[in-house]
Amino acid sequence: MAIYKYVGRDAQGSSVKGEIEANSMDTAADQIMQKGILPSSVKEKKAGGEGLDFSAVFAAKVKPTDLIVFTRQIYSLTKAGIPILRAINGLAESTHSKLLAESLQDVLARMRNGYSLSVAMAAHPRAFSQLYVSLVQVGENTGQLDRIFLQLAEYLEQEIETRKRVKSAMRYPTFVLIALAIAMVILNIYVIPTFANMFAKFHAELPWTTQVLLGTSSFFVNYWHFMLGSLVMTIVGVKFWLNSSKGAYLWDKWKLKIPVVGSVIERSLLARFSRSFSMMLSAGVPLNNALYLIAYAVDNNYLQNKILAMRSGIESGEPLLRTASAAGLFTPLVLQMIAVGEETGQVDELLNEAADFYEREVDYELKNMTAKIEPILISFVAGMVLILALGIFTPMWDMMGAMKGG
Repeated sequence: MAIYKYVGRDAQGSSVKGEIEANSMDTAADQIMQKGILPSSVKEKKAGGEGLDFSAVFAAKVKPTDLIVFTRQIYSLTKAGIPILRAINGLAESTHSKLLAESLQDVLARMRNGYSLSVAMAAHPRAFSQLYVSLVQVGENTGQLDRIFLQLAEYLEQEIETRKRVKSAMRYPTFVLIALAIAMVILNIYVIPTFANMFAKFHAELPWTTQVLLGTSSFFVNYWHFMLGSLVMTIVGVKFWLNSSKGAYLWDKWKLKIPVVGSVIERSLLARFSRSFSMMLSAGVPLNNALYLIAYAVDNNYLQNKILAMRSGIESGEPLLRTASAAGLFTPLVLQMIAVGEETGQVDELLNEAADFYEREVDYELKNMTAKIEPILISFVAGMVLILALGIFTPMWDMMGAMKGG
């Protein structure tokens, strides 16, 4: 039998880690759930240590669009009174996503063996997130599963729309940088060597800028295979580093401080936090449990630690406003909205307003992002052109001057 490491949460919402011995991963997941623990990940422990977990780095997940379609469909079916087993069976056969179909078939098999829908979904973290599973569990307990699926569908649609806007705004600078990189490779491999041969024939005295360009070009031509191998190894190494807890935390912290882009990323994450928090509270999830689930839903390890600190403050008896202020994440306007929400008992509605506020700010920043990035790109391109002009044309002018003088 193999040993499996698991991470999950107990009935009180507290984080739980441990190891269990079982014949297979499915058996291990069943044993963990029988202990009253909702697992978020179950991995086999390697005999020789942790090693490099390629499956964790390159594991595929269900596409958000496929999950939205499934959630919309199951909402319509449950609202129409179709039995849940029949609904899942039909959707498993009709979905275009192979991974989602396999997950739904296993969910169906587990439910026929007596498991609830939320527990069966928890065994498939690549298809259903912790937040998704927890809200389904709330829907089962309250008898409002159809309303929960509708909330989830709207939440996922807003998430994917925000991601699309961010990607759209980043497309222009990304294309410019890729074009510059391709141009630099072509210049170093094909163009500069031609000038190098010409300078060698005339035995011209070369300035330092030309020597740097010729040295860079020679390095490209002679060692391009080593550079390509190093690039591939660097990409793989960065992926593994980002998959580690320390690497993920540092990168998630750094990317919030990137000029121009960092503020957009931060506001979009805070909009996700506010929207998720509002949805959890309106569904009836306890405050501390909601914060725990949202910490793992924001998809940022730095913010996750901040939100878990808020949860600790709530559990120690502090009001939400004080813990939110101590986190240092929110603008004074949003903190004021939270304060009003606590006084009126409408925190969920005010958090929804806060999410709208952050999304409006993201829209404004995205519309102005191109105007902010363009001067930086133009300065970068101008610097490259200046170096090329000084490095290539200066010695040519010197050579022409010497020829005229001769």
